[in-house]
Amino acid sequence: MRLNAYLARAGIASRRKADELIKAGRVTVNGQAGQLNTFVEPADRVEVDGDRVAPQQLAYVLLNKPAGVVTTANDPRGRLTVVDLVRHDSRVVPVGRLDVDTTGVLLLTNDGDLAHRLAHPKYEVEKVYEAEVEGEPGDDALRRLAHGVELEDGPTAPAKVQRLAPSRIELAIHEGRNRQVRRMLEAVGHPVRRLHRSRYARLTTEGLRPGESRELTTDEVTALRSGR
Repeated sequence: MRLNAYLARAGIASRRKADELIKAGRVTVNGQAGQLNTFVEPADRVEVDGDRVAPQQLAYVLLNKPAGVVTTANDPRGRLTVVDLVRHDSRVVPVGRLDVDTTGVLLLTNDGDLAHRLAHPKYEVEKVYEAEVEGEPGDDALRRLAHGVELEDGPTAPAKVQRLAPSRIELAIHEGRNRQVRRMLEAVGHPVRRLHRSRYARLTTEGLRPGESRELTTDEVTALRSGR
């Protein structure tokens, strides 16, 4: 495991902050100064400022994110974060982001390899959203969403679209651009009023009230790792 990932899993800092510790010469591996490309083996002794570091156990937490909570580990403005809600013994961080006003399924983990896999576009992890929008989208708007719409950062991939009610639609995508669903719906003339992520891969918020969280089961973790 790369040294910055080891430090992140141990709850010392994020990978970016860990890189800064390494560059500052504050991290040693078996008594030698650690480097950005240093790999850590299970028997290695890692220290930060002379204190030994032990890796945390891998943790996987599913949160039903409520509105008004920031999807980050730390907020400079002092707002409530998803990590504050989870309060896990291990240092878990969110996989991807949900806007502050968007609710629903959010995964938090300290498994950097899995988080990278889930966030990588080539694995096409499906995310399903239920959107209440302004106006009543017609068949043409739904066709445009299904075929992909042009945004300022390029066209979106085709989406799965279903009308749930005159002003409510379900949209399934596998991309993860910033505010993508909101921008797609605005592009077809129906800005979002409320947005809820009902499913991430095969994970749902069933049994969880807003703000509640639970550990993933072994089967759920296995399914995520295998792409199911």
